[in-house]
Amino acid sequence: MKIPALDMKAQLAPIRDEIDSAIARVLDHGGFILGKEVQELEQAVSAYTLSRHAIGVSNGTDAIALALQALGVKQGDKVLCPTFTYFATAGAVASIGAIPVFIDIDPKTYCIDPDSIRDYLRRNTQHSIRNTIKAIIPVHLYGQCAEMDSIMAIADEFDLNVIEDAAQAFGATYKDKKAGTVGDVSTVSFFPGKNLGACGDAGIVLTSKDEISERLKCLSNQGASPEDKYQHILLGHNNRLDAIQAAILVVKLQYMDSWNCKRAENASYYNEQFADLGLTTPYVPDTNTHIYHQYMIRAKNNVSRDSIMNHLKEKGIDSRVFYPLPLHLQPCFDYLRYKKGDFPESERAAEEVFSLPVYPELTREQMDYVIDSVKEGIVARN
Repeated sequence: MKIPALDMKAQLAPIRDEIDSAIARVLDHGGFILGKEVQELEQAVSAYTLSRHAIGVSNGTDAIALALQALGVKQGDKVLCPTFTYFATAGAVASIGAIPVFIDIDPKTYCIDPDSIRDYLRRNTQHSIRNTIKAIIPVHLYGQCAEMDSIMAIADEFDLNVIEDAAQAFGATYKDKKAGTVGDVSTVSFFPGKNLGACGDAGIVLTSKDEISERLKCLSNQGASPEDKYQHILLGHNNRLDAIQAAILVVKLQYMDSWNCKRAENASYYNEQFADLGLTTPYVPDTNTHIYHQYMIRAKNNVSRDSIMNHLKEKGIDSRVFYPLPLHLQPCFDYLRYKKGDFPESERAAEEVFSLPVYPELTREQMDYVIDSVKEGIVARN
């Protein structure tokens, strides 16, 4: 049996006619750049999240860079972000000349650890350093939110902006609020592999602040004035959302909650079957709902992650490591002078976590095959 990490063909098949019709409408009217479908998506996302503004952009990485610029983060400013996450978070910070400051994670949720944020800020109390620290980017990793109340309290205490990176958690909730609606700004990726994915690159930025929304719209459209596109009032970029991708996302958004519920159902079944196997299944605080962008388990005690993953590969099951090398140890960030051992929880997670397929189209037969294969891998290799 072959079981991929994600089966996008299976997801699209039942709604293919709707997708084709949505694309055809764009082709028929020809409004490919900032067309009406972009506005429809922005309105739909705003209504879904209860965020005052939603601004469609080119992708999730650009969304972070634009959000930073809209908040006034400049070259040389420092931005706190987790070291255990995908490159794009810190890469976007560095792309505008700002400095990523890495923070360790909560070992239970794998999201940025508020206590570690506070420890860093209290250690760096000199006026010259404090004045350069401008923002925190909590990443809602794997499909659930970071501990936002604590993060917002820290931000208030130290006068920092908060940009939620909700790329992996769009549709999740924190204390009944949608992911991305707690901080000053939030960024979302619609990369095809996300729970709500386009058929190419796409992203969106959420904010409830009118002035930030206006700056985002301007920055993402070459810095052009909304009244005169040939008058450029900011040094902006070409980060516009493609109308065809927006049309696809409007269709898929209607199904996302049901897909996420099926992911949670699949995760619950895994959890039951993996009890007492020497594996740590996902921890979900009472404050959170988890949409399981990734179902991550953790090898512990004498259980070998690599041995299990090798066995799964032999069985045709696509298991992956998200993420094998924390950002502070990435070669591109050597100039920041971090070293191995600086963030022990992140380094430990990078050595122990791995994913199992959890997408909503999985059958019970496929899941039982995955479960049996994991059990075989533990028995045979440890």
